[in-house]
Amino acid sequence: MGTSLRALRALILLAGFYVLALAVLALLTGAALAARAWAPPVAALTVTVLCALLGLPVLRGVFTLGAAGGNRKRGSGNGVPETEGLAVSDAEQPELWRAVRSLAERTGTRAPDAILLTEEVNAAVREDARLLGLLPGRRRLYLGVPLLIGLTEPQLHSVIAHELGHYGNADTRLAGITLRGRDSVLHTVEGFQAPRRKLRDRAWARQGRPAGEAVRKGRSIDLGGGGRTGFGYGSMARPFQAYARFYLRATNSVGRGQELAADRVAARVAGRDATASALREIAVLDVVHDFYLNEYVALGARAALLPPPGEVCGGVRHLLADPELRSDLAELRGEPGPGNGSPYDSHPPVAERIRLIEALPDDGRAADPARPALALLREPGRLLVELERVLLTPEALAMERADWPELIHRATHALAEADAEALRTALSEADAKMVRTLPMDAREPRDSAAGAARDLAALLDAIDAGRLWQVADHLPKSPEAARASGRAAREFLRPALECGTRSLAELALVEAAGARWTLSWSTPPRLRLPEERDLTEPLAAAVRAALADDPDTAPLRALLAN
Repeated sequence: MGTSLRALRALILLAGFYVLALAVLALLTGAALAARAWAPPVAALTVTVLCALLGLPVLRGVFTLGAAGGNRKRGSGNGVPETEGLAVSDAEQPELWRAVRSLAERTGTRAPDAILLTEEVNAAVREDARLLGLLPGRRRLYLGVPLLIGLTEPQLHSVIAHELGHYGNADTRLAGITLRGRDSVLHTVEGFQAPRRKLRDRAWARQGRPAGEAVRKGRSIDLGGGGRTGFGYGSMARPFQAYARFYLRATNSVGRGQELAADRVAARVAGRDATASALREIAVLDVVHDFYLNEYVALGARAALLPPPGEVCGGVRHLLADPELRSDLAELRGEPGPGNGSPYDSHPPVAERIRLIEALPDDGRAADPARPALALLREPGRLLVELERVLLTPEALAMERADWPELIHRATHALAEADAEALRTALSEADAKMVRTLPMDAREPRDSAAGAARDLAALLDAIDAGRLWQVADHLPKSPEAARASGRAAREFLRPALECGTRSLAELALVEAAGARWTLSWSTPPRLRLPEERDLTEPLAAAVRAALADDPDTAPLRALLAN
């Protein structure tokens, strides 16, 4: 489909929304006028107010056109950048700019006016087109730093060629019309749903306790959705919901076609094998990058720690280079996943895109080993530091920096302290209760400032004295656990007891034996003694023995004594 036909289609879809909106507004206006002409004054006023309330969401959706879609980007990854990145000029990064301009020339389109680096596993393009996207405008290319870290130079060329292919197909300009129409439709649907939810909430609040009693007795209740107004919102939303589904299906089918066309441009310009391998590698990077942020960066952030400057965005390279992860990464490359198959997804499944690219004729440009794409950047370490300054919040930038081994130890230590807190409180409460039963001259108040080693020794003494479940009874309980008794109550408490005991034992080993949690890029942090003895498995076995039905505290005491 040519640019003119696609522009006409986008305009027709957008016009369809306004035809629907005008028809609904005309219907509401006619109903109000008819009521004023023939109905009694009170009924006429009621109908007029109701029609006005129902017409407001439609009017808001109509006027969304002027505000929607101003800063939109098309991306080839799993998402579209939501924030601006770090702009890099031709003078700062001449080799990157040369590569982009050369690819633009080979793609047959105008080069972007700006290149911005982001922290996402994604590349995207944006064009600030004019006249609803019918006239070209300023172009921006967004490149995620993880792509530069994880891809080779030919693979990155294919990604850039794919994005430039959107320019050549006028996708970025036509996106202005399409996205404005989508925003107007969705904004109108939300305009009907939001007040209806409020009306239902008020109805629930009015019924209060009787409604709760009815639910508990198994009877249905009528929240009413706010009476006639709630019913009206629901009825008025239906045609817009139906049009929204049609609009999304129609525009996203076009979007999927545009992605496949851009893939063919990338294969022609950068090579079939480089394009297919880039898609496989991006699928790997997406998984690895999410894991890195959640398990390493976020771990430190929970303890108000950040890794050294540049590592927040650049540290993912450690996982990619870890030899222990090599086979797992290879498996991910081999099976990128089928995708969700949703008709509303604007991108075809990655596996389908790879299959279509690999079905193209061999162009003789095998994806041989090449230098990493990061080599295109001058002083990449400095750029990663600058990118953090742009993207991180002031609160994050104010956090203490620590190298990875220190960050992992301190952050895991903080988590262990949090996990052990409930058990230490339960132990203190149980001890206080026992002390109150003793004669005054036999009481020895427990030291509230006792360390983890002393707390663990007190817990082991309680176990040996047969008081384990008296201590556990002071742990926080769910409603189900509070109602249970006997064996069932113990089983409810056992997971929290095991977690707290293990964490308390870890803290005691750090305190008394100098153990530390060590960094690993392929496994969770491991607790080791100074002589590098791994305590993870022995500690788990000792905790299980101490909390068994026939408890044995000797293994745990032996670990503390070493």
